[in-house]
Amino acid sequence: MSRPKNEVEEEYRNPTEVKKSQIVMPCHANHRQELSVGELLKWMDSTACLSAERHAGCPCVTASVDDIHFEHTIGVGQVVIIQAKVNRAFNTSMEVGIVVSCEDLFSGRYWKVCRAFATFVTQQSTGKKVLLRPLVPRTQTEQVQHSLAAERRRMRIIHADIMKDLLTNRAFQPVEVQETEKAVPAERTRVESVELVLPPHANHQVNTFGGQIMAWMENVATIAASRLCNAHPTLRTIDMFFFRAPSHVGDRLVLKAIVNNAFKNSMEVGVCAEAYQGEEPLRHINSAFMTFEVRDSNGKPCTLPRIRPEPLDGLRRYQEAIARRKIRLDRKYIISCKQAEVPLSVPWDISNQVYLSYNNVTALKMLAARNDWMLNSEKNKVSLYTLEEKQVLGFMIQFEVDVQAQRAFQLLADLSRRVEWDPYYEWCSFVNLKVPEHKRSRGRRIQQVQGKCELIRKVDDDDSLYRVVTPSVCQGLVSNSPSSIPEGITQDFILLASRRTPCDCGDPYVIALRSVTLPTHPSVEGYNRGEVLCAGFSIHEVSNNVSKISYFNQASPEVLPYISTDIAGLSSSYYSNFCACSTFLHENRGKPNTTRYHSPSSPVETTPL
Repeated sequence: MSRPKNEVEEEYRNPTEVKKSQIVMPCHANHRQELSVGELLKWMDSTACLSAERHAGCPCVTASVDDIHFEHTIGVGQVVIIQAKVNRAFNTSMEVGIVVSCEDLFSGRYWKVCRAFATFVTQQSTGKKVLLRPLVPRTQTEQVQHSLAAERRRMRIIHADIMKDLLTNRAFQPVEVQETEKAVPAERTRVESVELVLPPHANHQVNTFGGQIMAWMENVATIAASRLCNAHPTLRTIDMFFFRAPSHVGDRLVLKAIVNNAFKNSMEVGVCAEAYQGEEPLRHINSAFMTFEVRDSNGKPCTLPRIRPEPLDGLRRYQEAIARRKIRLDRKYIISCKQAEVPLSVPWDISNQVYLSYNNVTALKMLAARNDWMLNSEKNKVSLYTLEEKQVLGFMIQFEVDVQAQRAFQLLADLSRRVEWDPYYEWCSFVNLKVPEHKRSRGRRIQQVQGKCELIRKVDDDDSLYRVVTPSVCQGLVSNSPSSIPEGITQDFILLASRRTPCDCGDPYVIALRSVTLPTHPSVEGYNRGEVLCAGFSIHEVSNNVSKISYFNQASPEVLPYISTDIAGLSSSYYSNFCACSTFLHENRGKPNTTRYHSPSSPVETTPL
């Protein structure tokens, strides 16, 4: 008899996994007898590097580290447990996931301290890049992280553009500097320190150890933060940063820090690391932005004094800190938002578009990766699966079609063409799209209430915002036929459509949909504003001319009456729906499409939707 899958996963161990257990000694601690964050960063970086080198089979160096939020501190005598493993290998870089937890030896308690994702690249003495072998995920957890690594990589590529777009957007109005007598001049918080890179600071490749640079940066940032508050601050967050250039033994590393801005209970410190040898000009190694808090004896955050920025560059840093804080809070809200919470829709604006898009695609990929889908019914190779979780009912419909995956993606990604195969939308009349009479389903009558799919905004080549107006379904509906829907009742949705092409061979094409709210499109009288939790398509290439289409939807309560008969197996309209979809894809498989989609790493010209 085969063992349960969870038991197999417990016995299996990722070959790239590296674990480090370290008891915190007084020499590792700060004045509060807590583990220094700089020391922790060194341990995290070295553990992740060993994991990367296990997979690459050659020396590796740190290229970047994503945002890190420290949830808890670690005291002297407690044990730090660091687990690192490669989530995904791209052509010449790989993502390593790092999880830090803490164990109290006296109570036996465990708790998570932080989670991080670091990018490593190989380094050869010849200077040539090493083509990494693919990493094959084995467990469900590995499959999810393998898939999401592509989304995180996309975030890193466009990270620098997020700030630039926000600061140049007229909708974002930074707060003006408020002059007060008690404001602390930013110049007073400035710190500069020089470190000589010695062999103990270098890794096995004679480069300055990335973790050591991060530790030095944390040290000067803490001093700068202390000068503002005249207290001992706690580091809470490090924003995403990149190593721009390597440093070597013999370099003089110049570290500079200054408080950019102070908010009510937190402050941002900017840190810069530059290197030089002899009389050569300074080389920019790294920059980071660290957020500190000050807690009282009861653990409550203290109110911080205001900062008075310097003119010109100081004012620029002051305004950028406000923008980074907005992005950070938006990201935290979006990523931490539970799908059972109300409202389900997150406000969309230019500052959080990247994170909403990431969360949109992530939710669909995580839903697709679940292994507890239950087969509800199957007819002529069109399968319906369901997944119940708390108050949310998810369903998945799968079928294969003799169409290339890329072409199926192009056809399904254009929401305006759904009218050509979905009877529910076919009953509606869409904006700027006329459906020939012979294509309408016979016997259906066109109601006076018309539906529409309106492109509100083409955000970029991968994301668009739509307003979809459809007939609403009343409670107690026993038929899926649109003719049974009462006249005058309509429902609208504001949808973010996020499209992704495969990052690598084996990845699916993804079309993810979720509800958002827009200030320009509030709910109006006469329309019932609906919400889509998570929906969309995942398209896998089975062979050169065959695609496997998977449609997902998590039904919110107001949508359940519409799909209840299908889910119960009492109706076969889901079957006819996706047979129509298959026919639509097959009939249009050879026709040219004006819209071209691409990955962010290979930009091409596009035409608007």
